[in-house]
Amino acid sequence: MKQAHGRGRAAAITALTAALTLTLAAGTAQASPGDEIVGYPGPDGLIWIPELAGSSGFVSGGLAPWLDTFITFGCAGGGTIEVAFHLENHPDRDPAPFTVDCPESDPARVTVPLGTGLRGGFQASVTASAPATRWGATVVQPE
Repeated sequence: MKQAHGRGRAAAITALTAALTLTLAAGTAQASPGDEIVGYPGPDGLIWIPELAGSSGFVSGGLAPWLDTFITFGCAGGGTIEVAFHLENHPDRDPAPFTVDCPESDPARVTVPLGTGLRGGFQASVTASAPATRWGATVVQPE
């Protein structure tokens, strides 16, 4: 019985390794940093959306109250994006909806510091002025 368990565990580890390899390979196939609206935030990132087009948004949770929180939104392709960001447990600290003008070429980016003491979930909605307007975002808590 012990051998069968050992073989099952080895098979599970092999499958996990293969899955991680596929995931890493897929990750390297993404656009280079120069092609992304917002670059990879590193290990401090809670959310990373390198690039989307049109209106959309995201939800997440797990803010660490002892760390500073920063949100960054960027866009390109012409038009504007309007960003509404909501902190579930701290609505009094929500940044007011803000608009980012999106140049045709190089992205424009806006970073908003939210400070420390935040916990719980958050969400953002992005309303693009045109379906072809490209945007990206990060939420980071640097250690």
